[in-house]
Amino acid sequence: MGLDVAVREQAELGEGPTWDPATGRLIWVDILSARVHTYDPVSGHRTVMATEQHVGAAKPRAGGGLVVNLRDGIGLYAPDGAFRWLVHDPEPGRRGNDAAVAPDGALWAGTMRYNEAETGGSLARIAPDGTVTPVLPVVACSNGIGWSPDGRLMYYIDTPTRRIDVFDFDGRRALNRRPFATVEEGAGFPDGLTVDADGCVWVALWDGGALRRYTAGGALDRTVALPVRRPTACAFGGADLRDLYISTARTGLAAPHPLSGSLLVLPGAGQGMPGTAFAG
Repeated sequence: MGLDVAVREQAELGEGPTWDPATGRLIWVDILSARVHTYDPVSGHRTVMATEQHVGAAKPRAGGGLVVNLRDGIGLYAPDGAFRWLVHDPEPGRRGNDAAVAPDGALWAGTMRYNEAETGGSLARIAPDGTVTPVLPVVACSNGIGWSPDGRLMYYIDTPTRRIDVFDFDGRRALNRRPFATVEEGAGFPDGLTVDADGCVWVALWDGGALRRYTAGGALDRTVALPVRRPTACAFGGADLRDLYISTARTGLAAPHPLSGSLLVLPGAGQGMPGTAFAG
């Protein structure tokens, strides 16, 4: 697989690549610059939208527009750019982080503390009507979330644990949490993840300069070395969902690689699964 540069950028904290089949664009965010980016791989066209707060994730809505995990809660952008809060729940020192849309169209949204306190984050399910159901009320840095091809398993990362955990998933609830895989000391920290059509879990390693793919049984079967130290997340995109896009960060690095902060791509890396748009 030959690594390529999809978008040359200097994002402080690029995160959360997500393919939007309705528009044929990849959506990703720069959390600390409060920007939502889109990229059309066919035309090369890009857009950048500023948000009024740090934005941890942006996902497509079923009727067009975006749902965003902001510092103070969950917001909705209409297709014309109009904004409203779906859940407004500000807490000093806390911000939204990674999020994902479940097969039923609900948003699973994580938070973390700016000071990265070990008990300052959480994970919650946000129904399309804005009903909030706490899932994990105490985590450190809530990160990658994804589902198995049959929807019966949910994968989850709380980054400082160095683990990818797996839950049984009944369509609405995550049950029976247990370790799926552990990233050893010195290899970086697990950050964002995506699940491919074979049920394998791809994980970006913050401070590890690599992606890993784990089989559905939890065995490491592929490592992709990257030129940047801080990859943050990955997602399949393109019309056939075969290209793996990788967001990266430059924040906190005294001498970042020239590609740190860019959106990278591994063409033909595997076969992704169609995502679900937020139903709200």
